[in-house]
Amino acid sequence: MGLFSKLFGERQPDLGPADLSVLKCDVHSHFIPGIDDGAPTLEASIELIKAMSELGYRKVVTTPHVMADGYKNTPEIILGGLEKVRAEVRRQGIDMEVDAAAEYYLDHDLERLVKEKKVLTFGNNYVLFELPFISEPVVLLGLVFEMQTQGYRPVLAHPERYQYWHTDFSTMEKLKDRGVMLQLNTIALMGAYGPGAKKTAEKLIDLGWYELLGSDCHSMGHVEAIKNTLNQPYLHKLIASGKLVNVSL
Repeated sequence: MGLFSKLFGERQPDLGPADLSVLKCDVHSHFIPGIDDGAPTLEASIELIKAMSELGYRKVVTTPHVMADGYKNTPEIILGGLEKVRAEVRRQGIDMEVDAAAEYYLDHDLERLVKEKKVLTFGNNYVLFELPFISEPVVLLGLVFEMQTQGYRPVLAHPERYQYWHTDFSTMEKLKDRGVMLQLNTIALMGAYGPGAKKTAEKLIDLGWYELLGSDCHSMGHVEAIKNTLNQPYLHKLIASGKLVNVSL
């Protein structure tokens, strides 16, 4: 038995499926119909919201993409879509609170939106934003400072997905030191974004750096991937850590 352990590594304990209901709220999804790469129709939105309810959530903060050169969503577009979703949720009697913010791409327009206070927030003035996947933007720390100057609390979406940080956590450490919150995509823990993202996510959980867990759910395929992640030991570890603030939202 010892030989097999050395050859193949220690066997992970089977902890059963993690209980997402203790989180109450999911903070990253794409459920407003037809405005980004998430739910294409209202019917698809409702199917996804029902699936989130079955996973144990009682609230979702859905976060459509906002990109200057892509999804040019405004607060008016997002909140108008939110009202349509809420009306259908009420009509069908679904036990789910639905709110909305946005997932802002760090591009040339984001600083203007922040300065003009035209960004949607959730929780305690939290702003969810994501980075380019090619290289670390040189304006990152400056934009974080601008967000905080305007009274926002930056939340960085899925830091485990940025390959340029997989072997160097120094920038993430600077962000943490400056009060930026880090949000994990649940399915990273089952290898959905590759082994590098999975390993990085596990290291960040070991460090205690994540404060929010989000599904980043776009489709029923994402839902199935979340179900396939529930037995991951590191998901259990994160939920049990006491670091997550989802329940307070």
